[in-house]
Amino acid sequence: MIKARDIMSTDLATCHTDTKLPAVARLMCEYDCGAIPVLDDHDKPVGIVTDRDIACRAVSNGHDVSTMEAREVMSRPVVTVSANAGLDDCRQAMQAHEVRRLLVVDRDGMCCGVVAQADVARNGTRKEAGTVLRKLSRAKARRASAVPVSIG
Repeated sequence: MIKARDIMSTDLATCHTDTKLPAVARLMCEYDCGAIPVLDDHDKPVGIVTDRDIACRAVSNGHDVSTMEAREVMSRPVVTVSANAGLDDCRQAMQAHEVRRLLVVDRDGMCCGVVAQADVARNGTRKEAGTVLRKLSRAKARRASAVPVSIG
């Protein structure tokens, strides 16, 4: 049986709640990723900062991103799975929580990896991959249609 530890990315960049956003963005560039797990003082995950979080919660609102910290834009609560979670558990967690990334934690609750939607799709059946993609796409469409947008 495929487990989270078998498919997760382990070359992680992480930050803390007080890490300034320019440093978070530099980590995204350096690690060629779109999400950085945010850890508390005990190195346990408390959130995740995505490139979209920075764009939508900081830049688009005209905030001075040079002074903002990860805690101000991070997505939370963070969704975690154990390293021993099965592929189906990962798929179900993504669907239930409408997220594209899961943080993988070890027995002590420390972040040890990330399972992305693409990891689940690559390792599951076509039907399973399609189910995850459809569910997450529908959730995104619901959220987009629920928020009035005013331009100009």
